[in-house]
Amino acid sequence: MFIDVDNITFEYESDDGTTSVIKDLTVGFDEGQFIAVLGHNGSGKSTFAKLLNGMLKPNGGKITVNGMDTSDEELFIDIKRTIGMVFQNPDNQLVATVVEEDVAFGLENLGVPHKEMVERVDKALKAVGMSEFKTSAPHKLSGGQKQRVAIAGIIAMEPKCIVFDEPTAMLDPKGRKEVMDVIQRLCREKGITVILITHYMNEAALADRVLVMNKGKIVLDGTPGKVFSEVETLKAAGLDVPQPCDLAFKLREAGIDLKTDVLSVDDLVEAVTVVLQEEI
Repeated sequence: MFIDVDNITFEYESDDGTTSVIKDLTVGFDEGQFIAVLGHNGSGKSTFAKLLNGMLKPNGGKITVNGMDTSDEELFIDIKRTIGMVFQNPDNQLVATVVEEDVAFGLENLGVPHKEMVERVDKALKAVGMSEFKTSAPHKLSGGQKQRVAIAGIIAMEPKCIVFDEPTAMLDPKGRKEVMDVIQRLCREKGITVILITHYMNEAALADRVLVMNKGKIVLDGTPGKVFSEVETLKAAGLDVPQPCDLAFKLREAGIDLKTDVLSVDDLVEAVTVVLQEEI
């Protein structure tokens, strides 16, 4: 198992006492998977993301990444090299005045030789489709372009896994599509393990596997088709359900024997057509 999360708990300490955020959570991820994690605000999904790459340490239980315990301070740098992280606000991740310098920032901190650094920066910018902007000022880019530069900075460090914590939350539809296209290519073409924290159902539908979190626990785990068919559980977790999934659920409740892996309007039309053909 590439990432093994074993019975972890996490609590925040405040003046008002202790707040439990993650409760006895156990899950594992294989290398090369594209996993989406859904949950409403306060479900624990962003805390879970920070626990995965060692930004936070569990109060109980254990997380191992490629065999490394995230609580081991001596392994902190190695874990950061293995799991990169991209946050929702790209402006908070851009530190330089030129795009290529920004992408090189993490490599400089790691002491990567200059020649290798130049090669990695060029390769990373090409991977996110931003090569033509390498001498541009980051603050002049669109939101989607800024986020792609932030992703390039992580790719340049050559991680085996990238955790995206709501990377499209602050973007317009065009920027969201740009970023999601990059995320899919990283997994499909580069073999990078992707863990996408999101509250957008259409983004989660692109993943190989979907987890749904509620009150610090995983309440659903499976393929997008399987998870989105659990309409009642999704609504109980405070999540909106895609209209085709909701309509398919209501038709099944009414006694119509539709397949359960309906994700889109096309899937719904196909499922209804099959039922009608069987009745003719």
